[in-house]
Amino acid sequence: MNTDPVALYPALAHVVPGLGALGSAAEPITVAPDTVLFSENNACQGFPLVLEGEVKVSRHSLDGRSLELYRVVPGELCLVSSASLFRSTPLMARGISTRPSRLLMITPSIFVQWLETPVFRNDVLGLFAERMADLTGLIDAVAFQRLDQRLAATLLGRGQNLALTHQQLANELGTVREMVSRLLRRFEREGWVELARENILIRDSKALRAIADTQGN
Repeated sequence: MNTDPVALYPALAHVVPGLGALGSAAEPITVAPDTVLFSENNACQGFPLVLEGEVKVSRHSLDGRSLELYRVVPGELCLVSSASLFRSTPLMARGISTRPSRLLMITPSIFVQWLETPVFRNDVLGLFAERMADLTGLIDAVAFQRLDQRLAATLLGRGQNLALTHQQLANELGTVREMVSRLLRRFEREGWVELARENILIRDSKALRAIADTQGN
């Protein structure tokens, strides 16, 4: 895998100051899985450029629930970080590495200078358009799709044997564990899944797909 920053982010070839002028500030950092890179309501300490690995960005509620907004992989930019730096406002979501990752953390002052470079500014503005489409789809899914549809869709495409807890599924769906457990027990009664401790065995993918594809409420 090519981890050269300029190869992944071509706009960096044009920014001023360039990476070569930043010295140690442009040294990649390596983080372990489940490392919190930034948190809600905190000031943004740096703009992450992912060279390897992946960062999950999610919102969290006071009662412990979370809703994944998007993921950042090499070559992509983080909407939450850029929005925070654009307006000098606290971060609106949390960023956590999902696997061993290498990143450049660009300081806020350098990020602001880079925005003076048209090609970099266009990349950031293009990111807003792309992520807005993603977030609109997420809002539609949360607001307009039934939870049983969303749960069935979440179970599909992961193979027959899923090493998942009910809480993990609840976190992905932005709901509470009790609701997920209730629906999974219903799925089990129908013969669609078989439940065990931290494991779900898919028995009838066709039935789950029919639920996931159901339109309307």
